[in-house]
Amino acid sequence: MKTFTLDEAQSVLPVLESLLNRAIEARQAASELQEELSALNRRVFMMGGMNIDIGAVQRRKTTLEALVQRAKDSLQEIDAIGVQVKDLDTGLLDFPCILEGETVLLCWKRGESRIEFWHRMEDGFRGRQPIDARFRRTAPEKLN
Repeated sequence: MKTFTLDEAQSVLPVLESLLNRAIEARQAASELQEELSALNRRVFMMGGMNIDIGAVQRRKTTLEALVQRAKDSLQEIDAIGVQVKDLDTGLLDFPCILEGETVLLCWKRGESRIEFWHRMEDGFRGRQPIDARFRRTAPEKLN
């Protein structure tokens, strides 16, 4: 497992925020398009059939697949950096970090300007605590 110092995590945050935004936007667009296609299916079923533009529907399905893939690719890029996506809906990311010999998680939520919280692995988001001086030491322990 890759670990980050506070400075390392902070430095990759702009890239991660961009990837996260791309994943969220693609997921939202895919969800809207899926609902549109589901509504069309329900109308066809309720009417016992109807004339539809098969080409247009196929293009919408292709677009849906591309949106889903874009979201997956963005999430895979975040994972490859070593960061954990905890909640895509709220944009919650965790960065593994070593604090006094223990692996903890630096915690950032979309909309926050900096990483200012952390929590123990077992505590989760509800256990978030403010970053303190222990994280600002210049010679961190690494488990890579």
